[in-house]
Amino acid sequence: MQINLTEMTQLAPIFRELFKGFHISRRDPELYSQLSNQQDAYRALFRSLGYELVCDTRGFYYFVPEQVGAQVNKTAQRLALFTFILVEHLADQGRDPLAVLDGGSIGRDELPPLLEKYRDLFLQAEVTTQEELEEKVMRRLTQLGFAAEDNGVYRFLPPIHRFLDVCLSVQQDRDLAANLHASEMQFTAPVLMEEDDEPVVILESYADQPVADSEDAIVVIDEPAAPAEIAEDESEEDALARAIAEEQADMETPA
Repeated sequence: MQINLTEMTQLAPIFRELFKGFHISRRDPELYSQLSNQQDAYRALFRSLGYELVCDTRGFYYFVPEQVGAQVNKTAQRLALFTFILVEHLADQGRDPLAVLDGGSIGRDELPPLLEKYRDLFLQAEVTTQEELEEKVMRRLTQLGFAAEDNGVYRFLPPIHRFLDVCLSVQQDRDLAANLHASEMQFTAPVLMEEDDEPVVILESYADQPVADSEDAIVVIDEPAAPAEIAEDESEEDALARAIAEEQADMETPA
């Protein structure tokens, strides 16, 4: 592919911003427009320099160099941690994290309670004071194009989705693990039969009873056995609770 450098009039500022880790979005109309119009040429040029230009369909550009310095990694870790903390904090407040991080904003006055609530996590990111939070996190968010600050209000820009995607993926993994754990603990509640119910056939395994042809014994119950000492005024809810408790006790009894 032939690259016409004379047509790449914004090459210098585009490269400078991307090299710093800045994310170019529609907030930067001149740079964004030229990248969009000459995307293939810019991608080929940057690839020859050892950089991979990425175009996110949500409307922003960034590139990934072949080697990323340790300081960049630490900054990315801080920003990802902050995004995760913010998602949980907003959810605890009953606010929609997606609505806030997808073009919404938070105020500077919300930072102190956030820092206090998640002090242990911020400590891992070497952030202990509000000044450090503003310097190491909020200022970097604005410098790299993830947010814009105006009179103490931080408005999030489309590139924040890079960190938000990671947070949502982690949350989905946590929810999946929780659901799997819950499903392992579930058991089917016994069916309470009314007096007019038809007889039932129950399949059940009996380790201490010999069975001729199968490990599963078929026990036919012609009439439901009347539980001993049941109060006449026992409600259906009480009966169900008692039956569940009895089943749990049977399961806990050693064979």
